Amino acid sequence: MKVLVLNCGSSSVKFQLVDIASAGGGEDRLLAKGLVENIGGDAILKCEAEGKPPVKESGEILEHKIAVERVLALLARPDVGALRDRKEIEAVGHRVVHGGERFKSSVLITDDVVRGIEDCFDMAPLHNPPNVKGYRAVRDVLPDVPQVAVFDTSFHQTMEPAAYLYGLPYVLYERHGIRRYGFHGTSHRFVSRRVAELMGKKVDDPGLRLITCHLGNGCSLAAIRGGRSIDTSMGFTPLEGLVMGTRSGDLDPAILLHVMRKEELGSWEMSALLNKHSGLIGLSGTSNDMRSLLEAEAGGDERARLAVDVFCYRLKKYVAAYVGALGGVDGLAFAGGIGENAPAVRERSLAGLAAVGLELDPERNRAARGQDAEIGAAGSRGRVFVVPTNEELLIARDTAAIVSAPRPS
Repeated sequence: MKVLVLNCGSSSVKFQLVDIASAGGGEDRLLAKGLVENIGGDAILKCEAEGKPPVKESGEILEHKIAVERVLALLARPDVGALRDRKEIEAVGHRVVHGGERFKSSVLITDDVVRGIEDCFDMAPLHNPPNVKGYRAVRDVLPDVPQVAVFDTSFHQTMEPAAYLYGLPYVLYERHGIRRYGFHGTSHRFVSRRVAELMGKKVDDPGLRLITCHLGNGCSLAAIRGGRSIDTSMGFTPLEGLVMGTRSGDLDPAILLHVMRKEELGSWEMSALLNKHSGLIGLSGTSNDMRSLLEAEAGGDERARLAVDVFCYRLKKYVAAYVGALGGVDGLAFAGGIGENAPAVRERSLAGLAAVGLELDPERNRAARGQDAEIGAAGSRGRVFVVPTNEELLIARDTAAIVSAPRPS
């Protein structure tokens, strides 16, 4: 089944075309992937198709519907060749950031589902509206093709109240849904399944205790028991938890009030400070890119060293806390651009955690970059891995399974 996967932002559309193997055998294949950016002006369209040279084009694209049209036309062009005709697309899967408490799994999109996604606009104002735009664009361009929503938040809906409630008046949860939702759920679900495979285990084994570390410009951890998320570091928004590229992560909430008074900032300015100007960029003053910071640190930049130290220390604290929440750990995986490609970050984050069952093999760790690899020491009680995440593949698999399932008559 050929599935088009879309991740729509306010001015962008990321896409992948995946051929999902039938239940009879074979392997799933990535046929093409690409990006449309700067929608609303002079846009850039990039595409890489299996066995073909990359394509890059520019031109005016004013809305998401036109972007989807351009993507479909490009995929069917002879020089790309991912499709003979757009009618080969049997389903479309959408990454949707926020599903609130309603959506606990991926679903076939209906008018009622769209209303449910719209109900979460206040909680994800930068993401859910363009996600809906993507759905409507496909509905207009491919009206007979079923579409599926795969939510970042749904994987974490298995958390218990003790894990997802804040120490605030309970009425705020009742009135406004103030609670931990967690994000990166599609990545954590993919990585946990892959780690279980590498360990020769079934992910839903009730005794299997995993920690997955999604480390990129945005970062989060998940504590997973028997394939179910029991805790995660991001909260009501993606701002909570680890230090990230431009986000602060955890801090004393009184700091917000103090800084707003001292700097005479309004709520929007404070939000920008926390989300766009904090984290690695705020600490270093130079970059939110871990590769650049590690290079600068090696050259003697003390602010770069400080930023990396804070990042790794926060990560270490969360790993140790989740070992406690799980009552031990059987496997831990690093994923995401930093997790997959920064051995120094992995080493510094797990240093000193042998006492809780996690210890790296230095040589295996240094050699592992961007591919499945076991990097734990021979005597480590918890096995440690690098696992490249693939959210789009999981979205495509969910989509194929949902549209192939028998529907109620």
